Amino acid sequence: MRKFIFISFVLLSARIFAEDWQQFLGPTRDGISAETGLLEKFSTNGPPLAWEKQIGTGYSAPSVRGDKLILFHRVGNEEIVEAFDAIKGTALWRYASPSSFQDPYGYNNGPRCTPLLTKDLCYTFGAEGVLTCLDLQTGKLVWKRNTAKEWDIPEAFFGVGSTPVLEDNLLIVMIGGQPNSGVVGLDAKTGKIIWESIGEKNWTGVPMTAWPGERKVEWRRYEKQASYASPVLATVNGKRMAFCLMRQGLVSLDPKTGNIFDSFWFRARVDESVNAANPVVVSNQVFISSAYYKSGSVMLKVNPESQKFEEVWRSLALEIHFTTPIIKDGFLYAFSGRNEPDARFRCVEWQTGKVMWDRDEHWQAHSSAQPNNYGRGSCILADGKLIVLGEGGLLGLYKLNSKTDEELSRWQVPQLHYPTWAAPVLANKKIYLRSENRLVCLDFSNRAGTK
Repeated sequence: MRKFIFISFVLLSARIFAEDWQQFLGPTRDGISAETGLLEKFSTNGPPLAWEKQIGTGYSAPSVRGDKLILFHRVGNEEIVEAFDAIKGTALWRYASPSSFQDPYGYNNGPRCTPLLTKDLCYTFGAEGVLTCLDLQTGKLVWKRNTAKEWDIPEAFFGVGSTPVLEDNLLIVMIGGQPNSGVVGLDAKTGKIIWESIGEKNWTGVPMTAWPGERKVEWRRYEKQASYASPVLATVNGKRMAFCLMRQGLVSLDPKTGNIFDSFWFRARVDESVNAANPVVVSNQVFISSAYYKSGSVMLKVNPESQKFEEVWRSLALEIHFTTPIIKDGFLYAFSGRNEPDARFRCVEWQTGKVMWDRDEHWQAHSSAQPNNYGRGSCILADGKLIVLGEGGLLGLYKLNSKTDEELSRWQVPQLHYPTWAAPVLANKKIYLRSENRLVCLDFSNRAGTK
């Protein structure tokens, strides 16, 4: 009897430490998973392949909840939300809607935003700004809003790329509407507008920090507001806040009402630039970063009395293009650099911006040779290790170490190629990786071994 109880406890514990990855950047929206029992290292042949499939184009990472994996991709002239069995890869349902989006800079025309899954619903935000809510079990349409038609939204540089977030029954979406609808709060069940916020009212007169002269913002109603970062929700100084890194800079607001606490100007001095990495919030400090024209990184403190931003430090130690850094035990782990030849993998001290270690990861994206480096990679954290994916499909495993870069394993995933820009997804001891046209599922449990 005791043996049976012990075995049951072990099995239950194993289940407890397996997690879903039901939204952008995982269960806690920070790229960190509580899963344990994962591979300590893998051989030059890589982790065991569970399944793979050819898919449509896009930069959207898949999301996993329970036994379902939801993929958002573009096939022909349709954006498709498709459900698969997460373990076997077999198709379950699909929902298709027409799309005529064409990337003006020659990148692919698929969706950029990651599906957001609840127990019953699936939310997607397409490259043209179509926001869709589907029944997770059947794929049937619950509600839909075409933000580009319903709001005055200047066309984004690279399509819509800010994944919505959910707070209780409120869906918070960075749509970039003019003049004061940069972000909207929608009823998650119906799509009804609850509030609209951010734009001319809060930005007019704000100091243009780190720009030459004593300039202040003079709002122009053709300004692009939407960025490619997603809202970050946190409790700061006892108040619930949403931090939205817009194209103009960082805005903090009350997620229930949309009322604004403060606005901090942060953008490159040229028009052809974007903010894309999510803010990182620890206690009452907020880190933001950009890779365009030496905009670099800024650490801010939220004043406990006024709730206003105060600058702590500014540095070029990290110039992050599109991936959100990992924060653990007072250190940031991130890829820095605007283009592939500039790429660095670094550990930076949170409180000071000091570089603790640095790896040169530059490579030529369009070279015919297999990449030896990660380029501007992405990483997630689980079981004390960083799982790293390079933009050419190089998979790596690093021990979490602020003193030195400690690579445990690396393997070029043969199915992947440049650009592999979606971060890895970890769910129930499986790793899911996608490039522009391939989706690969790998067994990442420690029972998979290193053979």
